[in-house]
Amino acid sequence: MPSRARRFSTSRLLFGGDYNPEQWPPEVWVRDVELMRRAGVNAATIGVFSWAELEPQEGEYEFDWMDRVFETLHAGGIGVVLATPTASPPPWFTRAHPDAMPVGPDGVRLSHGSRDTYAVSAPAYRSAARAIAQRLAERYGNHPALLAWHVHNEYGTLDFGEHAAAAFRRWLQRRHGTLEELNRAWYTAFWSQRYSSWEDVLPPRATQYIPNPTHALDFRRFSSDEMLDALREQRDVIRAAGSTAPVTTNFMLPTWNHLEQWSWSAELDVVSVDHYLDTVGPDGEAHAAYGADLTRSFGGGEPWLLMEQSSTSSTVPGRRAHKSPERVLRNSLSYVARGSQGALFFQWRAPAAGAEAWHGGIVPHAGEDSRSFRGFERLGAALASLAEVAEPPARGPLVEADVAIVWHAEGWWATETAQLPSDRLDYSAAVRGAHRALWQTGFAVDFVAPGADLSRYRLVLVPSLFAVDEAAVRGFEEHVRSGGHLAVWPFTGYADEHLHVVPGGYPGRLRDLLGVRVEELHPLADGERVLLSLDGGEPLSGRVWSELVSPEGAEVVATYSPAGAAGDLAGEAAATRHRVGAGTAHYVSTFLEEESLRRWTTSLCEQAGARPVLDGAVPERVEVVRRRSANGEHLFVLNHSELPVRVTGPGTDLLTSVSAERGLRVEASGAAVLRTAGREGWSVQALPA
Repeated sequence: MPSRARRFSTSRLLFGGDYNPEQWPPEVWVRDVELMRRAGVNAATIGVFSWAELEPQEGEYEFDWMDRVFETLHAGGIGVVLATPTASPPPWFTRAHPDAMPVGPDGVRLSHGSRDTYAVSAPAYRSAARAIAQRLAERYGNHPALLAWHVHNEYGTLDFGEHAAAAFRRWLQRRHGTLEELNRAWYTAFWSQRYSSWEDVLPPRATQYIPNPTHALDFRRFSSDEMLDALREQRDVIRAAGSTAPVTTNFMLPTWNHLEQWSWSAELDVVSVDHYLDTVGPDGEAHAAYGADLTRSFGGGEPWLLMEQSSTSSTVPGRRAHKSPERVLRNSLSYVARGSQGALFFQWRAPAAGAEAWHGGIVPHAGEDSRSFRGFERLGAALASLAEVAEPPARGPLVEADVAIVWHAEGWWATETAQLPSDRLDYSAAVRGAHRALWQTGFAVDFVAPGADLSRYRLVLVPSLFAVDEAAVRGFEEHVRSGGHLAVWPFTGYADEHLHVVPGGYPGRLRDLLGVRVEELHPLADGERVLLSLDGGEPLSGRVWSELVSPEGAEVVATYSPAGAAGDLAGEAAATRHRVGAGTAHYVSTFLEEESLRRWTTSLCEQAGARPVLDGAVPERVEVVRRRSANGEHLFVLNHSELPVRVTGPGTDLLTSVSAERGLRVEASGAAVLRTAGREGWSVQALPA
């Protein structure tokens, strides 16, 4: 594999999105480029769902229309992100290769009629995917308009069919070596599940009762690796054809979590993501920051690309809620502040029909004479004014963070295991809640993999990691002994990587480090809450979980109050602190509610010496992010509140060219991006309406 590219672009930020010219007559293409230029669009992603147009019959290719699209975009100064269309095989493929259709866990083979209709392990599918990728690379791999390769789209289709079964067995043989080791790892002595032949091992299809948890987890691991192999095949075909453009694939957040993102990111030239807000409330801004911090971290802190976001709406239960142009701009700047090399959208032009006709577009159904399109013109101008932000620093991270949160897809999958002590255990909610608390209090955040180097962080949070391997334990221990702070939530460290519960008391592999031993679990009912009493402070409140904690070297910093639902846990230890070496390991035995979590994490940051982005207080719902570049530092101030604020400090707003030396007014729902020489001397104050 060629050396890894660092970025898509260094001289500008990219702006644009998915473009589907095959849905429109050629005369519309010309008008599209005119409107793109008017809006400041400089990047268009094409080909994502074009397989049936590019290869209408097996082995018969029609590229004339795409040639014309390339030339039309190039003539207009629009760069191309070229997708391989392998997420949506055409109908002829289904007819020719019915065995290459995915099978669900219920054993039902799906039919053509949507997207993602493929079995990733099917040889016919892999061969056809390589073939179309090769043809595209040979034809367009060195085109001057080509910015990057967008391999596939949102990998994540799971298959439980016979092709998957054969590939799963091969993967298991590589991972476990022998059937005896497989039986040990899967604990098959339980319920007479011991395997005596590899041929008896199947994907975890629907069964009579509860499936084997380790079997199910290994299948998720396999599925991620199998899809990664499919990506590697396409990438290698593209490279073999002589194309040197950077290769990416678009991860999907927040809930389409079928990939182990750390291993995938190591195979990409640039990490990219599709991120769609799942709320219309104030938490949407925290969610944008969460997705951006995650993606930057997947890429090792280097520049990444927001490949898709919704242009005019947010999908919430029962409706597509409107997203205002002001929110679109602030969200886009939030992604850029956290390292994105631009803001791309799904999609350029809202489709006239089809399954996602109401998904919106930069050009909405109402056309360019609309408030929405005028908002995108403003966004295009804003991104153009921030070109100097795009060049990354020669040394050091894009975003400097003293605090990290441990993230692992396998941790998410393990917590989806059936018959855990509480059905309300929620990996995503725990991790996102920790990030939200830090976002609310103005701390920059990285995410890290279990076992990663933690030496640059003052504080590391582990909100949820049911299964912990020895490498992760060693990393946590080294971090604390070297002077760092570690904070652990409940139901973490209880099991090893095979989901075998560690005997002797919870939290298993982390008992010695945390200095506690948990004897009993007391999961809470929906609506029940526990209160944690602090010496001289307002109680903290928790939900979902409580437990009987026995300190074994740790200092008790909070106890369960009889005022809540603690029952016979009243007066027992609820939160602890354990000094180990030069550092401290903290433990809390419930999932704190939002305000309590904010207070607790703020205290942890203070104890660890972690600094927020600005040292002074920042008004509520005002977001401040610092991004480093080769041209200095840039302070992004995003005002999500309903009141104006005054930003004062040694810098100039790139959006308005106004100095902030004597105070810069940022209106409600507005934003500023300030070129500054450092973090000192800045303040943000609320103003009257």
